[in-house]
Amino acid sequence: MTSSSSLLLPFFLIIFSCFIALSSSRKSLTNHPPPTILPRSGLRLSLQHVDSGKNLTKIQKIQRGINRGFHRLNRLGAAAVLAESSGPDDTNNIKAPTHGGSGEFLMDLAIGDPPVKYSAILDTGSDLIWTQCKPCTDCYHQPTPIFDPKKSSSYSKVGCSSGLCEALPRSSCNQDRGACEYLYTYGDYSSTRGVLSMETFTFGGENSVSGIGFGCGDENEGDGFSQGSGLVGLGRGPLSLITQLKEAKFSYCLTTIDDTEASSSLFIGSLASEIVKKSGGRSEGELIKTTSLLRNPRQPSFYYLDLQGITVGSKRLSMEKSMLELAEDGTGGMIIDSGTTITYLEEVVFNTLKREFTSRMSLPVDESGSTGLDLCYTLPNEAKNLAVPKLVFHFKGADLELPGENYVVEDPSTGVLCLAMGKSNGMSIFGNFQQQNFNVVHDLEKDKVSFVPTECGKL
Repeated sequence: MTSSSSLLLPFFLIIFSCFIALSSSRKSLTNHPPPTILPRSGLRLSLQHVDSGKNLTKIQKIQRGINRGFHRLNRLGAAAVLAESSGPDDTNNIKAPTHGGSGEFLMDLAIGDPPVKYSAILDTGSDLIWTQCKPCTDCYHQPTPIFDPKKSSSYSKVGCSSGLCEALPRSSCNQDRGACEYLYTYGDYSSTRGVLSMETFTFGGENSVSGIGFGCGDENEGDGFSQGSGLVGLGRGPLSLITQLKEAKFSYCLTTIDDTEASSSLFIGSLASEIVKKSGGRSEGELIKTTSLLRNPRQPSFYYLDLQGITVGSKRLSMEKSMLELAEDGTGGMIIDSGTTITYLEEVVFNTLKREFTSRMSLPVDESGSTGLDLCYTLPNEAKNLAVPKLVFHFKGADLELPGENYVVEDPSTGVLCLAMGKSNGMSIFGNFQQQNFNVVHDLEKDKVSFVPTECGKL
């Protein structure tokens, strides 16, 4: 009996050791993400403008946003024409595609178990979720502690054969680290490089979701991230938060840029539809404007709108249809973006709008260029109610008339009134200033976006 027990003991030790090794392997290298679970009611998250709480005028906030997005605007237009090219697996030897970045709104969340709080930039122009991770070889200063994956019991690396790894625009398999490495670059020349990983994320302080793929960045460069401790992508690709949560709808409702009291909101899941019922919409045709979302294979993360025309005052602008369309080669078109401050139009389109707008204004054009905006007028010495021309964006199936406060801004300190729009080379962008006090509902199942007039600060 003693002899049999002695023989069996090593056998059980071997089996037990194999089980421990297998468990450890599964923790460090994950190929199939576990299911995520969201509350049935969906999620509601608060958003803060990056300049919230700062003693700035409305036009100063717009100027800061323009400065943040200067490089991004130029590179996004150029990136649309770059075809995807295959290259070596080494991320040091490849040119990565360009994504959005430099968002204008921050959301609070937590990562890991136990959860570590951090503030992330919200970006509808990219997909990857990421934060800075220890040990950092090249990290910028962030307002919250850098995440240490060794202190989280729910952290794991994503394997090279994972669908998430394959979804990366550029990745490589590092056998020494046993994981999928990534390089992700943004339009403002910022970038993040690290290991694709998996973690538990906590939203709103109480809703924890396991198995979220994210970038654990140990080399992060550029000025575009300094306002946050990472980024949450809400684009259309497989790595975005929306896609990973398997939700077909999300919406955001942005307060006016000068509202320092109320926070903006992000709704994910069923709440995105429910909130429309509370936001004052009376009927689909009367107030809620719904249009189709287009897809651009060259830039699959972006949400493209089908812009078909613009009306200034009572006149619909005359221009070539090709000036507005998304071309077959991926150039042109208009994206809707929460991370760009003002709307940018293709140069010919903007100049046409500028001429018509000026012809309908009774004020002299300000030529000083002091604001950084393309079109400003000199205000009269005596205050009076100023009438501005009506502005309507004609999207397919939806004529969206903007309130005056969504496209003109007055600056009494310099005595000017400006059009909060600009010109671009190629791609047009429908910016967040034009989206103020609209609940912007993205329906990814139907490929549609709806604009619902809403007092966002009262939701």
